Amino acid sequence: MFSFFKKKISGLSSPAAPSATVANAAAPETTPPNAKRPRESWMARLGTGLRRTGQSISTVFTGTKIDDALYEELETALLMADAGVQATTYLLADLKQRVKDTSTTEPSAVKALLAASIALLLKPLEKPLTIGAHKPTIIMVAGVNGAGKTTSIGKLTRHLSDSGASVLLAAADTFRAAAREQLAIWATRNTVEIVSQEGGDPASVSFDAVTAGRARGKDVVLVDTAGRLPTQLHLMEELKKIKRVVQKADPTGPHEVLLVIDGNTGQNALAQVKAFDETLGLTGLIVTKLDGTAKGGVLAAIALWGQSRAAAGGAAVPVYFIGVGEAVEDLETFNAQEFADALLG
Repeated sequence: MFSFFKKKISGLSSPAAPSATVANAAAPETTPPNAKRPRESWMARLGTGLRRTGQSISTVFTGTKIDDALYEELETALLMADAGVQATTYLLADLKQRVKDTSTTEPSAVKALLAASIALLLKPLEKPLTIGAHKPTIIMVAGVNGAGKTTSIGKLTRHLSDSGASVLLAAADTFRAAAREQLAIWATRNTVEIVSQEGGDPASVSFDAVTAGRARGKDVVLVDTAGRLPTQLHLMEELKKIKRVVQKADPTGPHEVLLVIDGNTGQNALAQVKAFDETLGLTGLIVTKLDGTAKGGVLAAIALWGQSRAAAGGAAVPVYFIGVGEAVEDLETFNAQEFADALLG
């Protein structure tokens, strides 16, 4: 189902065994093999998840004329969907040009033009997560409390394992006992190893996990960091420390720094992206809880911010995965055209 996994690079040497205690996950209960649902099934779930956002936008195109009133209603709908002022202005200008270039006269046809405009804006966010250029590929995952960070790590672990990758989890969210327990459950379900220390230092856990991953020839080390708000400066500084310590364990890492954001938070999600990017230098996003949200337009705002980041000499921060539910199958790779089509029903 996932297309992000590249063939692993062989021939890498393994360092000496670490002193860290690495737990082997217990065998999970017998369950049926993971059914790989077709992409069409995912599209149906995505469309259902984005229905609340899409309905508010689609109703604009039920009129009989393309006039200023239509564009004003569309502007309101996009703002209500949390696309933000800048992205809304950008999309309206692009849409008006498309209507002019195509001599479109029917409001219903404008909807398809808007979908094309949104897809083009979101296209730079569409990029696969590649695994295999480094062994192990070290993925550091951050996010605020409640965004679905640990659950997303568990789902990602499942899909990586299904793709043939060996995964080691690092329970570096040591502030919250429930987080370690939750990650341990995912380790058991996916039959992967986990490095965990009760009350240990997050950076120390991360170092031990990376060292263990290198020694054991793992393909991926996933580091779960503590959920925190960008305003908690001392905790954001600790994230920097974790990244520095990971680099000591493996000078080439971390190879990916992902932020998990809750799609329900709208423009606040964009603020989180900016803050965590400033602290860590993000390489990718996982957008969760898009099911039932009326704020799916925030991806347009993130994409426009990515344009400014690229203009400053950087690159857009891609959305590697989006989630529309609690099941493992409800986390999928991001596709700009699919998202735009689902957004507008």
